[in-house]
Amino acid sequence: MVDIGYVALCLALIASGWALVAAVIGGQRGQAALGRSAENGLLGFSALLTVAVGALWYALLQGDFRVQYVAENTNRSMSVAYRIAALWGGQSGSLLFWNWILSLYGAAVVIVNRHRYRALMPYVVAAVALTGLFFSLLHVFASNPFRRLPFLPEDGRGLNPLLQHPLMSIHPPMLYLGMVGMVVPYGFAIAALVSGRLHNEWLAPARRWMLIPWCFLGIGLLLGGKWAYVVLGWGGYWGWDPVENSSLMPWLAGTAFLHSLMVQERKGMLKRWNMAMAILAYVLCIMGTFLTRSGVISSVHAFAQSNVGPFFAVFLTVLTTGSVVLLIARTRGLRSEARMESLASRETAFLLNNWILLGVLFAVLWGTLFPLVSEWLSGTKVTVGPPFFNQVNTPIGLGLLLLTGVGPLLAWGRTSGGGLGRALAVPAGVGAVLAIGLLLAGVRDPWALLSLTLCAVTGSATLLEFYRGVKARQQTASEAWLTAARRLTWRHRRRYGGYLVHLGVVLLFVGFTGKLFTEEQEVILDRGEAAQVGAYTLRYEQLTERQDAQRTTDAAVVSLWHGGQFMATLLPERRFYPAFDQGTTEVAIYSSLARDVYVVLVGFSDGGGSAKFQVFVNPLVAWVWIGGVVMVLGTLWAVWPGERERRQGRAGLRQPVAPAAGS
Repeated sequence: MVDIGYVALCLALIASGWALVAAVIGGQRGQAALGRSAENGLLGFSALLTVAVGALWYALLQGDFRVQYVAENTNRSMSVAYRIAALWGGQSGSLLFWNWILSLYGAAVVIVNRHRYRALMPYVVAAVALTGLFFSLLHVFASNPFRRLPFLPEDGRGLNPLLQHPLMSIHPPMLYLGMVGMVVPYGFAIAALVSGRLHNEWLAPARRWMLIPWCFLGIGLLLGGKWAYVVLGWGGYWGWDPVENSSLMPWLAGTAFLHSLMVQERKGMLKRWNMAMAILAYVLCIMGTFLTRSGVISSVHAFAQSNVGPFFAVFLTVLTTGSVVLLIARTRGLRSEARMESLASRETAFLLNNWILLGVLFAVLWGTLFPLVSEWLSGTKVTVGPPFFNQVNTPIGLGLLLLTGVGPLLAWGRTSGGGLGRALAVPAGVGAVLAIGLLLAGVRDPWALLSLTLCAVTGSATLLEFYRGVKARQQTASEAWLTAARRLTWRHRRRYGGYLVHLGVVLLFVGFTGKLFTEEQEVILDRGEAAQVGAYTLRYEQLTERQDAQRTTDAAVVSLWHGGQFMATLLPERRFYPAFDQGTTEVAIYSSLARDVYVVLVGFSDGGGSAKFQVFVNPLVAWVWIGGVVMVLGTLWAVWPGERERRQGRAGLRQPVAPAAGS
């Protein structure tokens, strides 16, 4: 199976190369048969990588320790679930997983568009095949997952202890499905540039194929935050770690693209901008992969120093330069068909929304790369910590939150002052009432007051838009309220899915604001002793110990009380993995909609006679996870094809393959 896997990798290299060459030549010459051959090459590429992934999974499950990757990332005592997850637990395996997902996206876009976008598809195939060719070269020449050891170890080392958590079985695949999938909208943008078909033809498939990875990437970010919260033991869920940032940046670029393309669809504006955003989103994915794989940054998430960094640097340079040159060459054909009529218009709001998103993106990018820049200029690596990111992005984020509520209230073209005032009256009133209530309740932090007030304004504005839509349908169709709501949201899934995403953003900001009220305390307790942390009482009962083939676990038994009432028994743990000479924490969390009580076992002495705990009372954290789920549901609702899109799919967009403009 190992030999079969390696041969499949070599053949995949050939298949991706053929798909790239055939697609470019077929597209340039308008030869449909060659274009079909390129698509078949991409399907073959996907099949061959599936064989390679299957072979590596077989080696991992069978414990074939002759394979270096298997010996480094598994051992005999690991469960089947973690042996499966070991595919993306190490450098070479995760690169293979990356390429496999790329091939699946390529196969999917070929199958879905067999009879559509025929003038664009050769170049979409070429974009996917180019990336696939690069990763295949890595597999064969730089990071071979099937490399054999010169001896047969008795057992393997095992998976990194930090990765031995259920969330790590699904968090990395979600990130990969998000970051890799950005190649398809990038491919449609490049196809439009190369073919000269610069109007709106490429927007519909690019939007659909952007929503899918954008949703996956959002899920991955959410699960990554949850993993950091329950595993790393520092009391938070987002630390502006460089690898976290490398996943956030393409999500921000994708968000900007999904908003601005509506302006092009409706008004024929922002054409260059949309091309740039589609390109930027994918370039940032490759850059993030480079940062993660090269070892140039320090992160708990990053892979160790490896030899793939120079390869990624070259590919990133070629990809970025080629895309920018192509965009500049076509800039005359991307002129806007209209101008902004008024500052009080929806298109202005969308443009401002994009600038705000890019402001966050630039701040994150600068903070992430600054240690490298400082080391290059001065020889000293200056680390940028969370305070910088929080200080810069908090006001920008609140501006984005306000625009999320106000933007949909504006009309296309021009909004009268009276109309805007009437639309904002109710949301502004709700926000004012909440602000007064918070002040009376003793909330004095200005950022918290502003954030929660804006959450009220944006949330009520979004709900009011939904109410007005249902009421209008009731009047025109004479339907009951529930029937009108169901049919309205079903017929206009794109709009109301977007509103649901906006409500998810509001809930996220509610959760983010809770961080301003976190209470933190370190306590040392003897067995049977209690301590007060905020409104809660924690009593240390005892310490238990257990051992298995992989680790030793010490768990403290802590009872949690509130107002004299028993709430829960918490079991914070410390684990030690001899194979890695590494210890980890397993936090204990009592969670409610109002707050989390988060307990970390720091250490113990006298055989458990006394123990040291780090305790956090984190308000409103649950709303971060709830908001994330609401955003995902809204995205799924928006991406589901409507009746018009299904009719187009059935009819097909059968177009002859035309040569590139100017050829």
